[in-house]
Amino acid sequence: MSWFESFVLGLVQGLTEFLPISSSAHLRLTAAFAGWHDPGAAFTAITQIGTEAAVLIYFRKDIVRIVSAWFRSLTNRSMRGDHDAQMGWLVIVGSIPIGVLGVTFKDQIEGPFRDLRLIATTLIVMGVVLGVADRLAARDETGGKHRAIKQRKTLKELGVKDGLIYGFCQAMALVPGVSRSGATISGGLLMGYTREAAARYSFLLAVPAVLASGVFELKDAGEGHVSWGPTIFATFIAFGVGYAVIAWFMKFITTKSFMPFVIYRIILGVLLFALVGAGALSPHAGESAG
Repeated sequence: MSWFESFVLGLVQGLTEFLPISSSAHLRLTAAFAGWHDPGAAFTAITQIGTEAAVLIYFRKDIVRIVSAWFRSLTNRSMRGDHDAQMGWLVIVGSIPIGVLGVTFKDQIEGPFRDLRLIATTLIVMGVVLGVADRLAARDETGGKHRAIKQRKTLKELGVKDGLIYGFCQAMALVPGVSRSGATISGGLLMGYTREAAARYSFLLAVPAVLASGVFELKDAGEGHVSWGPTIFATFIAFGVGYAVIAWFMKFITTKSFMPFVIYRIILGVLLFALVGAGALSPHAGESAG
């Protein structure tokens, strides 16, 4: 991998990690369209450490408060009813599904799941799911001629059941094209949470899963055509761009609809199917050299 490739892929990772359009799919597609080798699951997981570092800094006050309350609750029974302490347990509970499924389906994630036809399918299907969830949220928030405004849930109402559902939604993102933020935000909206609550928990839930995945894949970094230098460079690029995207996205969702992302996902998925169907792009483009 050249330094230019690592710069572009780091930029793509930072731009797409927190938007509901799938960073792993875009890394895969960028390489396929440019005629580069597939960067692979290890490169993707390690560069995500950069974007998760951006989450740690952006939500540092929330994270420090939650971690502190969780540790104190281990020895202080009176702290166990504290919302922040409970959030610590809920993040742990919500991280279990992706941890178990990630290890179980590791070979599929690094192989068959990277087929461009599967990516096109997940882009479209999850785009439709996000669109439905967004419309339901909008209907509750605005009401209508014959419908009163419905109060949506906040994170203070999050329990173990919903935490696990969030976790299974996040685990779906093991398949490129699903999108970690897209799946968890859609799950949250369908369960009746506000846009801001769904996005905030989505970002917090991703921290342990992504950091663990990145550390787990460190042993495979530097193998094949991807060396350590470009991987680290891409990780730093992803961090800087990712921080800016988080700040923009958290403001965007308070007043805007997710429909632009829905339309983009569906158009990209249809285009990908058309290119593969016409023979202009191989469904396994770049894989043999990866």
